Amino acid sequence: MSPERLTEYERKRLENIKRNEEQLASLNIRSKLADLCTSTKRHREQTNRPQKKAKSEIPIVTRRSLRNQGEKPESTGLIDNFYEVPEKPKSPKSKVAPEKSALKLKPLSMREVSVSSKPDEPLVKKILSVSEESRSKGVNKDAGIRVRSSIDLESMKLIPENIASVVTNKILSVKFFPSADMKTVVVGNTFGDLGFWNIDSETEDGDGIYTYHPHPAPISSICIHPFSINKIITCSYHGFIRTLDVEKEIFDLTYSTKQEIFSMSQTSDDVNSLYVGEGKGIFHVLDERSKSSSMTCNLHTSRINTIDFNPTNANLMATSSSDRTVCIWDLRKLGKNSNPNSIIKITRDKPVHSAYFSPSGNLLATTSTDDKIGVASGANFDDEFSVYHDNQTGKWVSIFKGVWGWDDSYIFVGNMKIGIDVISTKEKRIITTLKSPRMSVVPSRFDAHPLKPGMLAGSTDRGQVYVWSL
Repeated sequence: MSPERLTEYERKRLENIKRNEEQLASLNIRSKLADLCTSTKRHREQTNRPQKKAKSEIPIVTRRSLRNQGEKPESTGLIDNFYEVPEKPKSPKSKVAPEKSALKLKPLSMREVSVSSKPDEPLVKKILSVSEESRSKGVNKDAGIRVRSSIDLESMKLIPENIASVVTNKILSVKFFPSADMKTVVVGNTFGDLGFWNIDSETEDGDGIYTYHPHPAPISSICIHPFSINKIITCSYHGFIRTLDVEKEIFDLTYSTKQEIFSMSQTSDDVNSLYVGEGKGIFHVLDERSKSSSMTCNLHTSRINTIDFNPTNANLMATSSSDRTVCIWDLRKLGKNSNPNSIIKITRDKPVHSAYFSPSGNLLATTSTDDKIGVASGANFDDEFSVYHDNQTGKWVSIFKGVWGWDDSYIFVGNMKIGIDVISTKEKRIITTLKSPRMSVVPSRFDAHPLKPGMLAGSTDRGQVYVWSL
């Protein structure tokens, strides 16, 4: 392009470009930029180059547990009175259960603590109808509350209709309603949930499962008296005892303490008295009506795991404890001092988690973490034999507790191979194991229906209930 044809604007633009290049050349800017780029590239290459790892002065130790090495652990695990309340998962299909802070020292309505979306009128109607029918028929107290009968173990089966997930998480307590007119199981789990399962649920009852959240901590015991089945009493590690009055549809607060409550029981001839084990071996006798204690004493040096009464002599009470002892007490001699003496004491090598009288009252079965099921007999229960049974369940399975069947012949206890071992008191050994492909989780806590021989409920750490029947 010739200079004559350039416009004034283009001419000034070329002049400016030429002047800028002359200034950059005089300042040597281009050379310095080239050196800077070269230096930056070299630094980047050195930074990305893999470096040799310096030797650590601290040796690296590979940890291997004794169990992985095929040896028994040195300790027995968590301390016996340890418990942890797991965080409860939220379900979009359920109502939000009240938090611990909301569970104040006050009565709670069934609707307020319900975690089921369906109405509970069928459950209330069923319990009240059976309760009213039992009152109209009358109950012969001399006949006792438990049917004694021998059963054919081979006839006990687990059918699909008798399997249900009643609650979530580990079940610590399971109880049949003591009525021949209903097949209903009540369970309590580590969340503080109370689950009802009407096994013979009708169409309007759906699956027959109802769940409530009356406690902020694990439910340790459930009591349903045969002469007052419209009242379900529960206690928890949080120190609450609540009575569900089905007629009023209220979980009333019966008792509260700062101590954990680990056990609770009733005698067959007294509807209103509760026998409670709390804290480190403290024993209370409570009046359910007045909500007050009529007796307090120290029976053990550690927690009381079970309280049971002799079916033929309600004055004899057996307690099992984590202080490694089983004691039999005469209720008529308690209360005279704060540290009474037991009439019989059995010492074991490790904590004892259950002690139950047989249906006749002549035998006493104990379950301990020393891997023994003990059976005591005789006039003073001083004649004892033991059967080896692996009771090491670990953290994720509730500690096994052996329970009696419907006579003095058999003791039922879960095992880690997802079965139910049956111990014969006559042969003094495990004679068979109840197994089923339908049972997929270890059953740990059991209850035998007191009025339906051959009906046995086993609960698991995942909230399932398996009911074996003839």
